[in-house]
Amino acid sequence: MRHNVYAALLLAALGFGCTKGPSASNPTVDAAKLREAAPKYGQTITAADLSKHLYIIASDEYEGRNTGEKGQKMAAEYIAREFREDGLVGPVKAGSNPFYQTFDLEKSQWGEGHMMVGSEKYLMGQDFFVLGSSSPFQTEQAANVVFAGFGIDSESYSDYANLDVKDKVVVVLAGEPKKADGNYLISGTTKASDWGNDYRQKRNAATKRGAKAVLIVTGTTASEFNSLTQRYKNFASRPSLGLKSNTSQPTAAAVFISPVAGAALLSTTTENLTGYADQVAKAGKPVAANFTAAKDVKIQASRISTPLPTENVLGFIEGSDKKDEVVVVTAHYDHVGIDESRTGDKIYNGANDDGSGTVAVIELAEAFAQAKKDGFGPRRSILFMTVTAEEKGLLGSEYYSENPIFPLANTVANVNIDMIGRMDTEHEKTNDSNYIYVIGADKLSSELHQINEEANQKHVNLKLDYRFNDENDPNRFYYRSDHYNFAKNGIPIIFYFNGVHADYHQPGDEPQKILYDAAEKVARLAFHTTWELANRDNRIVVDSNKK
Repeated sequence: MRHNVYAALLLAALGFGCTKGPSASNPTVDAAKLREAAPKYGQTITAADLSKHLYIIASDEYEGRNTGEKGQKMAAEYIAREFREDGLVGPVKAGSNPFYQTFDLEKSQWGEGHMMVGSEKYLMGQDFFVLGSSSPFQTEQAANVVFAGFGIDSESYSDYANLDVKDKVVVVLAGEPKKADGNYLISGTTKASDWGNDYRQKRNAATKRGAKAVLIVTGTTASEFNSLTQRYKNFASRPSLGLKSNTSQPTAAAVFISPVAGAALLSTTTENLTGYADQVAKAGKPVAANFTAAKDVKIQASRISTPLPTENVLGFIEGSDKKDEVVVVTAHYDHVGIDESRTGDKIYNGANDDGSGTVAVIELAEAFAQAKKDGFGPRRSILFMTVTAEEKGLLGSEYYSENPIFPLANTVANVNIDMIGRMDTEHEKTNDSNYIYVIGADKLSSELHQINEEANQKHVNLKLDYRFNDENDPNRFYYRSDHYNFAKNGIPIIFYFNGVHADYHQPGDEPQKILYDAAEKVARLAFHTTWELANRDNRIVVDSNKK
């Protein structure tokens, strides 16, 4: 995408004289003139250039770009080199490479784990599973047990009223209570709330109350527990990655526990324990349970941890008259690596997820850098950031949000690009690639939604599909990519996404399957939206609070 006579042709096309036109040292700050210039730079983002980059970073040589491993390091070097050659600045002051925000993740796996209730022994990985990557029970410790119903703590319904759980282990039931008519007590409808759908709600409530751990009784029988937790068996022995906690109050450990072990902790039977839900349904409110917590309880769930260095890659273009305000453009450049247990193709190349977003960010960065050289640089600063460890739980973007290079208060918006080069299974039926799912643009700012709509209508004409923007979308994609770590801090976001296809997280996600013309259109839409965010007179408003 580098063109030797680019600046001269652009100035001529726009009708500006060479001696009077803007320059890098004397940029225009006229929003109208900047809008007029935008199409010329948007057109430099091409399918050919996207393909050129993607065939490199999604090649077998890059070994699936698993976080902390050789291929991820190679991709980081490639992206940083592109940023540097295009004239972007590395904004990171600490460390040896100003394009790298380096940090250590914790690579950890479970060691010895058991729960003693009197003389009865229950095993980790069989009778209970600790969620997450930390444990307050590194060595065997005595545990003070208390029952807290369904573990709900809201204004309308609280299982914690008049209950002291500080430094204790809280046993709660999974799900949420229903009324006698079958509707849920919290929502008043047949639809469960987040208290029933997301175990983190109960973990957070227990943490707020000072509990050491929350044990969530899952299923009503041993066989049902085994069925519901089968996938945890597959992951329990594998190492995982996480951020090291720096909080003064540690998060309560969340544990899925069998009804047999749960009943033993409360000196009752599984029938009586699960029957508590019927008592609540009849009363229509929390009720006191007649369970006697076991006194002789000891728990051990050891976690063995080692540091794993990794890095976000940052390229910065300083703005002109509004340079203290920053627009952040993101994609994650990691993927899931190699699976040696497979026969045949073992490499998960991650061409679409998220090689396609990564190369789009590289191309957007080059387009904006060339515009700045020609005197049409952005009024607001732009941070182009490819983040690591998205596949491990949005960890790279979470680290940035907790350790921002530029203040979050000055961050205007986040434009996130994650999977833009394939058709999902639904669109494959009609062979229609002229679409993109748009998620989150209206959640915090009505203006961001409108900016994207207008940019699409004027420059690209994709079909903008909002089905996954629905707060009732069961896929919850709004919470599943890096933009969410900006949104949760009150920063407006927009997320471009093509949906899930058959090769998602499979070795078949390879560069030859990418629809580069379709990816070009989405990348150009992201460019024009970013251009307007960076150059409009007023910072976009934050005027919404949608889920």
